[in-house]
Amino acid sequence: MALSSMRESGRFMIAEIIPEAYDAIGRQVSQPFLHRKGPRPTFPMGRYVSQPLTVQWGTLEDVCQFLKTCRAVSDEELFGKEEYWQPPDEFEKRRAGDCEDFSLWTWRELLAMGVNARIVFGRHGRYRTGHAWVMFFQDRECFLLEPQARFLGLRLPRLSTLRYEPKFSVSWDGKTLRYYAHKEDPTFRPSWRLIVPLVPEWVGIWIPFWVRRLIRLPGGLGKKMWHKLTALIRHRQEGPSRL
Repeated sequence: MALSSMRESGRFMIAEIIPEAYDAIGRQVSQPFLHRKGPRPTFPMGRYVSQPLTVQWGTLEDVCQFLKTCRAVSDEELFGKEEYWQPPDEFEKRRAGDCEDFSLWTWRELLAMGVNARIVFGRHGRYRTGHAWVMFFQDRECFLLEPQARFLGLRLPRLSTLRYEPKFSVSWDGKTLRYYAHKEDPTFRPSWRLIVPLVPEWVGIWIPFWVRRLIRLPGGLGKKMWHKLTALIRHRQEGPSRL
């Protein structure tokens, strides 16, 4: 898949990173998984790139549609283990797993499309929990791809990338695995000048998403709540005109 078509493909699950907040390049290091505080793959990393996948999708939309058929399940529930990284060929058959499994498979698919991509391990969210995702480079820019956002249906808001902190990443050029360490800038604080222009994009993506989720609540509960909410808003808007 050409990189130009990647940019124009709807950018499912994708957001351009904010350079000041995200160390995209990192520095090349030796095997980071031997470190006590580093991520611990179940198998040597070569196992995750060596076995062919059953299907190699041609577009990012196809990848997103496949991911929508997969279930997010903890390793404890699926394997009875605290941690188990499935090789992508296993995940493809099982269609269930956690963030490492989703990201390893997505990384492999992007590599098959000829995209300069890495799998990333780091922290995410308010409580800085361990997480895995994918990033790729295009036209001297870095983009974050979050497989867990497969149901969002649109691109990931750039403001959401502030919640990601990369620690280690891995690249594969078909012959050699390379490892990178990423640093956090403890002095970085996003300014209002940076945040405010990105708020409309964030609202325009997440609000429609949650409205759709609300409407789809079981038993028509979501639709009832939505109708009551719109009726209440309409009543308040019409109220002053009746005085």
